[in-house]
Amino acid sequence: MSTSVLKRQLITDAEGNPIGVILPMEEYLMIERSLPREGTPDIQIEKLNRMKHAANDTLFMADLNETMDSFSIVDSEWWEHET
Repeated sequence: MSTSVLKRQLITDAEGNPIGVILPMEEYLMIERSLPREGTPDIQIEKLNRMKHAANDTLFMADLNETMDSFSIVDSEWWEHET
């Protein structure tokens, strides 16, 4: 039986520049507590405010409607229909 050895794996962009890393879970758990937390209350409030504003934003709603119209045919073909 062979033993797997997990190593850090670099994630690179199209030019080969390192942009991220995949860590073994054991290493991630060691540093997890020191990582910055996303989703602080201020950020969550800002996201909610943007969502409320989006419903009254004519450009956003136009984009949303255009996207929904573009996918309406595909959606109707993809979903299973009752017979």
